[in-house]
Amino acid sequence: MGRHDMGTPLARAIELRSAKDGVHHWWMQRVSAIALVPLTMWFIPAIIAQTGADYTAFVAWMRNPITVVLMDLLLIALFYHAALGLQVVVEDYVHSDVKFAAAITVRLACFTLGAAGILATLRIALDS
Repeated sequence: MGRHDMGTPLARAIELRSAKDGVHHWWMQRVSAIALVPLTMWFIPAIIAQTGADYTAFVAWMRNPITVVLMDLLLIALFYHAALGLQVVVEDYVHSDVKFAAAITVRLACFTLGAAGILATLRIALDS
């Protein structure tokens, strides 16, 4: 089952982390969710407005400094929130020796995707 016999209360407590970590995690999920509300309310109409735009018009829109900042903030909040949520899924539903590897993989995947999105927006914005 793992390193400890999960039958005893002490063994179950050893597997748990500090309750302070849980409170911080809970707050960060709420803060990132709140940040996503206005960013999503900006993003959806902005993308809909780009429907039918050609490549040149889309790139011109992406080169607007406000667009770049809002897009990068959206990517940061989105992938941070996703990493927090997926961490909870791994902690709650992965009950084997791969739990640590799964948690690291989720974190790295979210970081990589967020960084790739940010680099893409910056490349578009700064490409002359």
